[in-house]
Amino acid sequence: MQLYELLDKFEILFKDDERFADLRRFFIDKDENSFFRLLSSMTDSQIVDTVRKLHNDKNFNKDCISRGQVQSKTWLIEELQKINPKIYDLGTVFLCAGWYGTLATMLFESKIKIKRILSFDIDESCIKIAEMFNKPWYEKQWKFKALKKDIMEIDYNSLDWNFWSTKNNRMSYTITDTPDTIINTSCEHIKDFDKWYAKIPAGKLVILQSNDYFNVPEETGHVNCSKNLLEFEKQTPMSKSLYEGVLDLGEYNRFMRIGIR
Repeated sequence: MQLYELLDKFEILFKDDERFADLRRFFIDKDENSFFRLLSSMTDSQIVDTVRKLHNDKNFNKDCISRGQVQSKTWLIEELQKINPKIYDLGTVFLCAGWYGTLATMLFESKIKIKRILSFDIDESCIKIAEMFNKPWYEKQWKFKALKKDIMEIDYNSLDWNFWSTKNNRMSYTITDTPDTIINTSCEHIKDFDKWYAKIPAGKLVILQSNDYFNVPEETGHVNCSKNLLEFEKQTPMSKSLYEGVLDLGEYNRFMRIGIR
């Protein structure tokens, strides 16, 4: 019996469960809407809803949900939750080189407590997409906000920020945030990494990732890869290390350190 015949029969057998109809329509009719309805019946993650809206947009970089990207972020959350429960409260988070903010989404949807996440990226095209991925928190008194900023120019002691409000057609009032946690999962992309790391005040919780993915096209921007975890450790001195490890992703290894600057 062919797969389409089985799906047709299951749809009749379970006529009150729309998921079987969506499954058939996706496999047989190649109906993308059915696929996303099926996913939405399995999870209420904001990531699924946002990808549904953006997946046909030629400017949307689907690499943000690649296996390596998702595994690296899941690893971060899982290891963070294994540390002393006091670390579960990250307070105000500065997410550096935050891209589309999918890590923020995953953190918000986890059990980890967060006061606010500010996501910084030098690429302005990331801002709108990051706020789509984090819409529930973006709309909740700026629990999430994406900002176009060079992470080399940020004051990590205290940051005053505002933005152009399209709702009110004017510049917003100034908000001041002091980070409790600083996250950078793109250390391999930071050209002057030592200068950036020196800007982080002592006592801050830092969560850092890099990799040994040297063999990529120049335009990928891997200008600061580490050969191994030991080299990454030397590059990121901490007063107290809470976790360090390696994630084997096949083509390359990802390194992570969590600790107190």
